[in-house]
Amino acid sequence: MTSAQGKQARNDSRPQQVDSPDEGYRRGLTSRQIQMMAIGGAIGTGLFYGSSTVIAQIGPSVIACYAAAGVIIFLIMRALGELMTYRLTSGSFADYAREFCGPFLGFTTGWSYWLAWTVGCMAEVTAAGHYIAYWWPAVPVWATAGVALLVLFVANIVSVKLFGELEFWFATVKVVAILALIVIGIGILTFGFSTLGHTASVQHLWTDGGFAPHGAWQSMLAMHGIVFAYLGIELVGLTAGEAKNPKETLRKAINTLPVRIAVFYIGALIILLSVLSWTKYTPGVSPFVQVLASVGIPGAAGIMNFVVLTAALSACNSGIYSAGRMLRGLAVSGEAPAAMKRLSDRRLPLPAVVLSTLIMGLGVIVNVVSPDKAFVYITSVNVYAGMWTWAMILVSHLRYRAKARAGILPTVGFRMPGAPVTNWLALLCLTFVAILMGTSSDTRLGLYVWVIWFVVMIAGYQLARRRASR
Repeated sequence: MTSAQGKQARNDSRPQQVDSPDEGYRRGLTSRQIQMMAIGGAIGTGLFYGSSTVIAQIGPSVIACYAAAGVIIFLIMRALGELMTYRLTSGSFADYAREFCGPFLGFTTGWSYWLAWTVGCMAEVTAAGHYIAYWWPAVPVWATAGVALLVLFVANIVSVKLFGELEFWFATVKVVAILALIVIGIGILTFGFSTLGHTASVQHLWTDGGFAPHGAWQSMLAMHGIVFAYLGIELVGLTAGEAKNPKETLRKAINTLPVRIAVFYIGALIILLSVLSWTKYTPGVSPFVQVLASVGIPGAAGIMNFVVLTAALSACNSGIYSAGRMLRGLAVSGEAPAAMKRLSDRRLPLPAVVLSTLIMGLGVIVNVVSPDKAFVYITSVNVYAGMWTWAMILVSHLRYRAKARAGILPTVGFRMPGAPVTNWLALLCLTFVAILMGTSSDTRLGLYVWVIWFVVMIAGYQLARRRASR
């Protein structure tokens, strides 16, 4: 080995500092893992845990709300897919906002997406603590939440391959469990077995007070919980820097989204609300656990509780991954402390992951201060941050399409259907949900935090500009 080669080898073993959001990452995520990550992002605590509260609020109309939100989510993902086909980058949301909407909105989008995942992980570990209380009710929620966060942090700093494999099996458990529930539910409805057999009926969807028992307006007010259920579905956009054959893999993940929504959300909810009347569901208790506890299969409720626990852990696992990559991307762009762009000898953004996880630990403190309201408060902040990211994807796509029509930028084959009309429709829906959340006392906190956060972003951007000029 020459002295130059020896020097290069030593440099490769040290933490690396690079100037591109994609540079330096090891492509350790396979197509199999990314496909399951796409499914895992679409099935989380919002469905397994939060849906019980929404069902209790609006009854069977929850199905229509999930379907309507699913259409908007698909449009957002197709817009993202077109942008990624035009130019692939692991810092996707912030990079596209920076390119098409200006440096300030790029700065705000990057930090807001980081906020969405750090706060989202607080909600996930909170839910995990409640699930574990099913077996050990004497253990405080904050304690089990803290242990869960620590375990997932360790998994994220070992290797990206371990993260991908862990996420693959988490998602597999969720998929198998929901499919099993659907099969069991169809069996109950068709053959009438189990203790629910004599009362189960699809007529529960319209006979127990009607399809929307509290009216259409009340159904709209519950959209906050439904939007939260879909947050994280855009995670595949951050895997570009560590995915093998990224364009082909990500296109496939996006195109199969309608099937995943139809089966895992709409299908599961139809079964849940048919085998058991919506009036029987208890807010704060997983509807999946409630159904299997009522079926009479020995140990079924405990098994399903384990499944919903893995759903929360899966979402938090993805959140640590996403927050770390986004924070590093901000540092590479000069919008976060330079120390955050360093990579470990395993090609992982270790400082960014460590800092993000420490911030997530604040969720444990929230559970100590306000255990009853912690989940609602955390998710309201999470939804505002997540919807900002979705809105910037749509606006960036609008700007890209305008430049493509003008011949300034190339067009691509993977296009968002109905644009630009569908862009404006999706933006209108997101704005409507944001306004509705501001009218509710439980979710208004998210609006207050978002206003404060935007002021912080203005100050932070000015600080970053002064530092860059120096």
